[in-house]
Amino acid sequence: MRKNLQSFLEEKVIQYNRPGFIVHDPISIPHMFSKKQDIEIAGFFAAILAWGQRKTILKKCKDLMDLMENSPYEFILHHQDTDLKPFVFFKHRTFNDVDTLYFIHFLSWFYKSHSSLEEAFLGTQNEDPNSMESMLIHFQNLFFSLEHAPRRTKKHISSPATNSACKRLNMFLRWMVRKDSQGVDFGIWNKIQPSQLICPCDLHVDRVGRKLGLITRKQTDWLTALELTQALREFDPLDPVKFDFALFGLGIEEKF
Repeated sequence: MRKNLQSFLEEKVIQYNRPGFIVHDPISIPHMFSKKQDIEIAGFFAAILAWGQRKTILKKCKDLMDLMENSPYEFILHHQDTDLKPFVFFKHRTFNDVDTLYFIHFLSWFYKSHSSLEEAFLGTQNEDPNSMESMLIHFQNLFFSLEHAPRRTKKHISSPATNSACKRLNMFLRWMVRKDSQGVDFGIWNKIQPSQLICPCDLHVDRVGRKLGLITRKQTDWLTALELTQALREFDPLDPVKFDFALFGLGIEEKF
């Protein structure tokens, strides 16, 4: 039975892990860029803003890139205080100007002493596939370590410490870390390994995972994301999160 399920999911990965997937997905935002840091920054914002209707998500992300003059890395490093005034009017659902400006503040601080956002996750990184929990906790702690970090912004950077499934961060990490020749995920990070990734557990993936018997927990939280990923590791221990394409595609395209 499990072997049949694996074959089925492998076929669906092939079906959905292709460039045509990019156009209507938030991953299209970092695909607007070729420089590593531009991809990281655009991808980070796109993942964090990825809730609601996809059409609206893409519009808001493009608006944000426009405000950064479509050179996010240059903007993050070299903007002046006066350049931040237009961001006061940026809002997407509960993500408002306070959040946007703090994100810019953190990224500006971080990139002045680091060449890649990958390093922000590596406080306790090792080759243990279970270390993603400590990496995500470290990232949230680092992100809000700056003076005057707004308390309200903390809800936009999830952590396993509060038992969140961390869907958006796990999705961002998939984009940056997974490596294949299909042209969807970027694979531009090398210290975090694909085997360490946790499957992004959104509504569609959660529903399909339950129907296929990959999830048994009643709620959707960090332990649910771990349960799903562990089941997927049985199919491919080196690249379990490739099956995110299959589960998401089945959920949103086929209404499985």
